Amino acid sequence: MPLSEHEQRMLEQIESALYAEDPKFASSVRGGRLRTTSSRRKLQAAALFALGLFLLVAGIAAPVKPGGFPIISLIGFIVMFGAGVLLLLGASRSAAKNERSGKGVSSGGSGGHQGKQRKSGGFSERMEDRFRRRFEQE
Repeated sequence: MPLSEHEQRMLEQIESALYAEDPKFASSVRGGRLRTTSSRRKLQAAALFALGLFLLVAGIAAPVKPGGFPIISLIGFIVMFGAGVLLLLGASRSAAKNERSGKGVSSGGSGGHQGKQRKSGGFSERMEDRFRRRFEQE
């Protein structure tokens, strides 16, 4: 449901006041679409990278090389490459998930279940909820 002209003016006033009060915070909130990867994802990628590095070195040092080719080293390289891909794709997936959840929460009617979803969201969702409640009371 689109905002009325009065609501749009009020939102613009709130945004301009936010920019005037704290421009650094306002720019970080506005440009906060790309999220960094979680610490769990970083830990998983680091563990996979270490495993791949171990396999890479062990494959070179191992006396067993089927066909004269260090296949274990190749597997280690693939695991290291996979760790890098996991880290990079994890960042883009979490950013896409946050964008999708933000759109899904903000669009829709005024149901009681929707309010519960918003409260579990971030700062901007709570501020939007408070803003809507003010105008519903008038």
